[in-house]
Amino acid sequence: MYVTQPTISKMVRDVENELGMVLLDRTGKEIELTDAGKIVFEQSKRIVLAFDHLSDELLDLTNSKKGKLTIGLPPMIGVHFFPTILRQFRSRYPGIDLRIVEYGAKKVMNCVADGTLDAGVTVGSVDQRVYDSFYFFEDPMRLVVNTENRLAKKGSVRLSDLTEESFILFPEEFSLNGMIRSACEKAGFKPRIVFESSQWDFMIELVSKGLGVALLPESIVMVGANPSITALVVEDMDLSWHLSMIWRKNHYLSFAARAWIEETKEALSGV
Repeated sequence: MYVTQPTISKMVRDVENELGMVLLDRTGKEIELTDAGKIVFEQSKRIVLAFDHLSDELLDLTNSKKGKLTIGLPPMIGVHFFPTILRQFRSRYPGIDLRIVEYGAKKVMNCVADGTLDAGVTVGSVDQRVYDSFYFFEDPMRLVVNTENRLAKKGSVRLSDLTEESFILFPEEFSLNGMIRSACEKAGFKPRIVFESSQWDFMIELVSKGLGVALLPESIVMVGANPSITALVVEDMDLSWHLSMIWRKNHYLSFAARAWIEETKEALSGV
């Protein structure tokens, strides 16, 4: 930052004097934010974002194909749909500073809403009051079991058949976690979760070792084909892998964000 530590300390104290509140608790071994400090910190992040958006708008005035762009992709979705799209986008817009972050779908939605992300992919329904979006893929969920599992010989199962099974789920920040939990609770039981992972290939490997069952999109199961697993239809589960690209509604979109939305909409239209 090209600023010395004493200068920063003086600046913080000047802000504290101006506000009439202590922002940093300096009594312990480590400096921590006070409640007032946390409020100032959160508001300051919004101010920084506002300056970033100002820069984007001014860049647009020059019609330059430049800018910064941060996109959120859930891990399972990114590897499945976006490598080719990302290569084409970088080739077409080399002046755009593109950053990809891997978050669960719930965190992607929250970060798009607060402006931390310009756009991202989410799973399930989209709140049209908060986001603009386009839908690009839907896939049925399948129950993945080890071939030695008692259910493996069935062509299909009901959720109530899974009450005694051990579940391997995505972590809580993934929309599918809550969707699967809710479906099980509607069927009259709480799933017994033994492992959580953000990596679908690891989940399939755990299932292949007989450590539990998993509910995964059909296309993912096909990609991760394993002779030690089988995929079953769940008759009474109204649950699908519904994917949408989202961005914040009624919010200025930079050239970079508009280009990303246009490029991905075109590329994903035939998925």
